Amino acid sequence: MSDLSRTVAQEQLVSQDLHLSPTPVINLGHLSLDSVTRSGVVDQIAKACHDLGYFQVINHGISQPVMDCAVEAASDFFKLPSETKEEFASEDLRQPVRYDTSSKDSISMSRAFLKHYAHPLSDWVQYWPEKPPIYREYIGKYAVEVRRVALQLMQAILEGLGLGKEYLNGKFQEGSQLLSVNCYPKASQDAMAIGLAPHSDYGFLTILLTSCRGLEVLDRSSNSWKTAQRLPHALHVHVGDHMEVLSNGQIKTVVHRAVLNPEESRISIASIHGFEVHEKVACAKELVDEQNPQKYKESSFSDFLDYLTANMDNKHRNFLESLRM
Repeated sequence: MSDLSRTVAQEQLVSQDLHLSPTPVINLGHLSLDSVTRSGVVDQIAKACHDLGYFQVINHGISQPVMDCAVEAASDFFKLPSETKEEFASEDLRQPVRYDTSSKDSISMSRAFLKHYAHPLSDWVQYWPEKPPIYREYIGKYAVEVRRVALQLMQAILEGLGLGKEYLNGKFQEGSQLLSVNCYPKASQDAMAIGLAPHSDYGFLTILLTSCRGLEVLDRSSNSWKTAQRLPHALHVHVGDHMEVLSNGQIKTVVHRAVLNPEESRISIASIHGFEVHEKVACAKELVDEQNPQKYKESSFSDFLDYLTANMDNKHRNFLESLRM
């Protein structure tokens, strides 16, 4: 049940020009104001998606206590005894809940993670850990709220693409939500340590809640790593492989990685949003013509899992590249 699809050559792990990335900050509350204001926000999101593929959102409607409690529940889970956590260990990527600490996938360099589905919550929460006692309640509340944000953002992005905010609305409403709950240890030495190697995510959108700095994005213009800023009460958003496919390449997926924080351990909760597991994502026919022919084959999350399973030992596997026509 991995959220990883693209790896980057090992030599790209070295930062050449590392500094804080000037991430666009979007006031999401303005989407619900008058049509002129909404149009301006849609334009801001469209520009961020086209130019960078990532941005941060504020005024998103998720309260700080809900965010803090989700981080607390995640942290408490990783503090449990190893034998308790390892009850969820599995090499089967299709398990509804999966825990691991290894680097079998050649991606996880130094992290522990728990991955599980979250939508519909009533279908999946029964499989989630019962310990710590707060986990299901706190993570569940956050999952519902962050999915609302994802749907708002998808509507705005679809508007920006000229497809209209109701485009494929039913498929997005019924779509999947995968939570990747991660714990990265404090860096143990002066040299930068990689917690999660460079990759892109399979879905349309990933929304990231994190306890401290540690996310880096690959800047397309300079081919160097930029540290994503961490603003109070903000959520980081980046686009994934299926957004690139749907937009027929107008929006590019984002390669990113996690580095260990030298001051403290780090919790991150990535909420990854896509269609239902077996629903195919294809290039929007409205974005395909003689000047812009179809660039990608259609695929589903299930196809992605099959690809990962078949290429588990291939360090340079790249799901998106396998879709290019």
